[in-house]
Amino acid sequence: MTMETGEPKLILVFSGKRKSGKDYVTDQILRRLGSDVCCVLRLSGPLKQQYAQEHGLDVEQLLGSGRYKEDFRADMILWGETRRRQDPGFFCRLATRGAQHPVWVVSDARRLSDLQWFWAEFPSQTRCVRVQASDQTRTERGWSFTAGIDDAESECGLDSGVEFDWIIRNEADAPSLEEQLQPILKLPETAGQS
Repeated sequence: MTMETGEPKLILVFSGKRKSGKDYVTDQILRRLGSDVCCVLRLSGPLKQQYAQEHGLDVEQLLGSGRYKEDFRADMILWGETRRRQDPGFFCRLATRGAQHPVWVVSDARRLSDLQWFWAEFPSQTRCVRVQASDQTRTERGWSFTAGIDDAESECGLDSGVEFDWIIRNEADAPSLEEQLQPILKLPETAGQS
């Protein structure tokens, strides 16, 4: 792959289970690095937009965190899996199209194929971060186990077999988020240097 002017210097690919706090953590990184340096890319955004378009649904409600999205989650997962089997990089390409910032923060990798796409396309820039929280903490944040969702690949595909560059424990009894993010926040300073 050749260097292009819009190619990122650093890609932070985040994963974690529902209600682990992935969006909160990635929003904190955006806030600290600034929107002139960093952008947050969501793989689920293009998936939900395409799903809404093909099924005549309200994309804004699918992108939200309310009941509407939950009503369609199981079917949307099956639909997305079919798309990924046909083309594993489909949603990654859609999410990254047009991104021009030096630092990309991908907030919601859920499958090994997501990580593999970034590793293949951007091998020297990609770092993987797992956000973890206990089931008790996730329950306090509104999570409850749903068969067919919480035991599906979209939630469990990265539970094992991946060596993450960092693991962030997003819980009250963990080291402060600020402390855990320090090594990650220093990466842009050295990204792209040989």
